[in-house]
Amino acid sequence: MGEAQEIELRGHIIDSGIMTQLFDRVMDMGGNFEILSFEIGKKKTDPSYTRLRINASSKEKLRSILSEVHRLGARPVEVKDVHLEAAEADRVVPKGFYTTSNHPTQVKFGGEWIDVAAIEMDFLVVVDPAKKTATAKALGKIQKGDMVVVGEQGVSVIYPERPREQSTFEFMHGTVSSERPSETLIANIAKEILGIRKYGGKIAVVGGPAIIHTGADKALASMIHDGYIDVLFAGNALATHDIEYNLYGTSLGMDISTGNPVMGGHKHHLYAISEIMRAGSIKNAVDTGVITDGIMYECVKNNVPFVLAGSIRDDGPLPDVIQDVMQAQDAMRKHIEGCSMVLMIATLLHSIAVGNCLPSSVKTVCVDINPAHLTKLMDRGTTQAIGIVSDAGTFLPLLAQQLRIQSHSESGN
Repeated sequence: MGEAQEIELRGHIIDSGIMTQLFDRVMDMGGNFEILSFEIGKKKTDPSYTRLRINASSKEKLRSILSEVHRLGARPVEVKDVHLEAAEADRVVPKGFYTTSNHPTQVKFGGEWIDVAAIEMDFLVVVDPAKKTATAKALGKIQKGDMVVVGEQGVSVIYPERPREQSTFEFMHGTVSSERPSETLIANIAKEILGIRKYGGKIAVVGGPAIIHTGADKALASMIHDGYIDVLFAGNALATHDIEYNLYGTSLGMDISTGNPVMGGHKHHLYAISEIMRAGSIKNAVDTGVITDGIMYECVKNNVPFVLAGSIRDDGPLPDVIQDVMQAQDAMRKHIEGCSMVLMIATLLHSIAVGNCLPSSVKTVCVDINPAHLTKLMDRGTTQAIGIVSDAGTFLPLLAQQLRIQSHSESGN
């Protein structure tokens, strides 16, 4: 005798491919299913509904299968209230606590479904019984007495559905393009950016030092100057080499215009850091005329906030670099709130760090010359991303060009 449980799935489950994914997961994990009810939406806007019986050879296997399909939005036909247990001390949580995905999530409490605020992958869910609110919270932020959700009972994940009117993101999300960035693809991304700006959405850039090394700094600086970028996430390296290039015309001691090493150029990035330390901050260096151009210059001049997160490899670092990684996470989360799109360009570790903080509803473009980096980002959970295999020096100038062309076209110039 095996074990079985009935589940239900509701929404645009056919055209979004959710149902096919569920069938594959069940069978791949050694279970099987029986469709008990299936109602297909009669109109394009109508949701569909199915009720299935999941069968497995043991309780343990059934539990594993149900946990997996739970992440696709499946839930038991009869849902009980969420199970809560109090944290016994700061950062000490009940065993078996629920961990979130980056998809919209609800919990059932007092017979009502409550949206989980501030959703982020690999968080816990804390319920305030008095206020009837639920919030995603990092393990390190849990305080004694917090009522923590334990197990998957009473938790519902709302898996992203693919809209009927497909954009580049709905068509390509979760994929890696191995071709050079086509004019059509970049034009579509530019169109998305202009649409987001039109409706007041925020756009963030996560950038690595290769932006400077490949000569793409002018393109990014122009995008910041023209108001397309609302926040910059980076490390010590991007800011250092951007400033080095402005002061000495080199990046990592190489003449960007010729690609040739410059005598004594290996010291230029340290000289650049020293000049900012003398000024006290990047902003002070801009205000006093030490820095006169570049990405960081445009950020300061256009009041675009930047978060520079430190690492164990940093030289210096610059005085603006946040060396406490937990403080850096908090600073990133503050500026991620309200973002509609994130462009991740030539930086694996910072892209993964920001990606881990993003809800799945945020449109995400990741550009890297190494396709393995793009795959790794998606494997870590940022499945909504479009991956483009390209160097920053090709992608950013083409994107900036498309933004100019399309914005002029919209304005009638």
